[in-house]
Amino acid sequence: MSEVKRTEEEITREGNPRKPQGEEGKVMLDRMNHSHYEVTGWALAHWKIKGDDQILDIGCGGGMTLHRMTEQLTTGHATGVDYSGVSVEETGKLNEAFVKEGKLTVLEASVEKLPFKDDTFDKIITVESFYFWGDHVTALKEINRVLKPGGLAFICIDIYENGALDDKVRENITRYNMFVPTIDEFKDLFDKAGFEKVIVHTSDNGKPWICVEGIK
Repeated sequence: MSEVKRTEEEITREGNPRKPQGEEGKVMLDRMNHSHYEVTGWALAHWKIKGDDQILDIGCGGGMTLHRMTEQLTTGHATGVDYSGVSVEETGKLNEAFVKEGKLTVLEASVEKLPFKDDTFDKIITVESFYFWGDHVTALKEINRVLKPGGLAFICIDIYENGALDDKVRENITRYNMFVPTIDEFKDLFDKAGFEKVIVHTSDNGKPWICVEGIK
């Protein structure tokens, strides 16, 4: 294993992808802003952001997904939540201009207890954080609660259990205790959370990307 590769793995372990922490966490989040850029773009292509949308990004990480969505808003507003203080800090830095304009708010909070009223958001997205949630049904019920009737919730991750994940991916799943469902398991979770309709999008680029869309 090369020195560069080993160093990246060490940073990831010390930075803690489950809940980013410390200086290593900041480096990791910056790297994720770039490494998740393509899959995020693929996910966002499945919905049309309106200028007046109220949008929530759960597990906002380094803040790039929020940045890409907020720049499409006019009279709308974007909110990011993460239970890592480091992620909240880094998201705020990247989106400082939007925060000052009043177009974006970043809060430290857990997906299992969202600090919002019922029926608040038009669209809710989470990119690459679903693996690390605790009680997934409780979390999805919370998302459903704060989503407006007819609103859309997107869960986007770049691996799902399709029976063909390679050994390196499976090593990381074990190392970081990641929850990686099958398509049927995803559908079951959304059904249990009370969503009216579930649509599953998978990529056609040879990569095991998945975007699960729940409609309230």
